[in-house]
Amino acid sequence: MFAPRRIATLGLALGGALVFYLLHLPLPFLFGPMAACLIAALSGARLQGLGQVSVGARTILGVAVGASITPEVLARVPQMLGTVALIPLYVVLIGLIGVPFFRRMGFDRVTSWYAAMPGGLQDMVIFGTEAGGDGRALSLIHATRVLVIISLAPIILTGLYGVELTGAIGAPLRSLPLQELALMVVAAIVGWKGGERLGLFGASILGPMIVTAALSLAGLIHSRPPAEAILTAQLFIGLGIGVHYVGVTLGELRRVVISGVAFVLILAALAAAFTEVITLTGLAHPVEAFLAFAPGGQAEMTVLALIAGADLGFVVLHHLTRIVVVILGAPIAARLMRVRSKPAD
Repeated sequence: MFAPRRIATLGLALGGALVFYLLHLPLPFLFGPMAACLIAALSGARLQGLGQVSVGARTILGVAVGASITPEVLARVPQMLGTVALIPLYVVLIGLIGVPFFRRMGFDRVTSWYAAMPGGLQDMVIFGTEAGGDGRALSLIHATRVLVIISLAPIILTGLYGVELTGAIGAPLRSLPLQELALMVVAAIVGWKGGERLGLFGASILGPMIVTAALSLAGLIHSRPPAEAILTAQLFIGLGIGVHYVGVTLGELRRVVISGVAFVLILAALAAAFTEVITLTGLAHPVEAFLAFAPGGQAEMTVLALIAGADLGFVVLHHLTRIVVVILGAPIAARLMRVRSKPAD
């Protein structure tokens, strides 16, 4: 776990966070590590992710979301169903646009199919590789999707919607009751490991979210994890995004990464269209609609929702629906459409 390369990678991430903090740049604990590790990876540095430590850091976000699920939030779920119902249409449109796009860029049918699906990075890579696709290309394409969305979203939030990304992400550690902190730790570990044992997708986030939500609804937890914990989660998320580019060749940059960037811009236009429709029809406020339909990773969008002070329940419900639709629907649709590897394409 603490091999020299991992220690060096963590040190690099901390250094990036410090530089961004001292320069008063936005979201220093997210963008600092991401920028430092990305630059180092593209420069040929032999970085290494932190494995289960990084996965464990995501439990903090699951606890944060779960703590935000209160009786008042549950009472508003029926009001959200109008926009949630748009998610399957959104996913289908992405597939109809994305699969032909990647085919035109020279990828095989299986890789094109799973590259287009806006699901979780690990899930799409695993599904695509098992179906005979190019796992390396899928990993880079989905990492690029997350990287570009997480980089563009703050600019759009501040420039277009006038959002100040200074929302209170959590109370200081010293101000939270010890019993609630202990319950959060238990919820994180039990939810994560219990979710893995049950085969729950995204167990590191969804497991703690479910357990913490139960504790919140029972009146045992009244606050989110401390600010220090959420900043730590941001650091590991930024580190993880950058490390995905370790070993990228010039050829992969030209073909795979640029294809991923181009597709994300198409996704951004589609997300903007849905956001506009939702806003004009009065189904949701612009910031919540934008964050709910931005096709980034669930963990990354949760962080942005926290910092933007958005309705966390609304944003997470939509991303959870999108991931469920993709994870359950993509493999089934692939079989029905006979999307599989073949010797000659």
